[in-house]
Amino acid sequence: MTDLTLRSPAFANGDPIPERCGYGEANVNPPLEIDGVPDGAESLVLLLDDPDAMEPAGKVWEHWVLWNLSSSTETIPEDWDSSTSSTGDALEGENDFGDVGYGGPDPPDREHTYRFGLYALDTTLDVQPGARKNDVTRAMHGHVLAHTQLEGTYAP
Repeated sequence: MTDLTLRSPAFANGDPIPERCGYGEANVNPPLEIDGVPDGAESLVLLLDDPDAMEPAGKVWEHWVLWNLSSSTETIPEDWDSSTSSTGDALEGENDFGDVGYGGPDPPDREHTYRFGLYALDTTLDVQPGARKNDVTRAMHGHVLAHTQLEGTYAP
């Protein structure tokens, strides 16, 4: 059995996220590759946040909330669209920009580190489209089989 992994062909763990992925640029998600989903997983959750926003924004900024990805998902292509995806019944939530879907990096002050957290669950989540991260993480409680994280940086 392999460990759950998340990587991107666009940047290595800890390296800069491509400029085009920024909120003020093309605002497209970077391509992602998933491997090592454990047996028994029913769905995947992807959460993108910015813990470095705590100082300027007063909170960890939520950039992408994505759940009910099929456990057989191996890639999330750049500029992924849940309405045309082949990744199961994936749903997206509201980010802290007030939009549903991906909201790219947009640090107001300095380089920030962004966390792409991937979770393998033993169930699918009964959470309404457009929900917030707290709704998704509450529903995930007790169902996480594996977790991994990919980090990237972005500067203004």
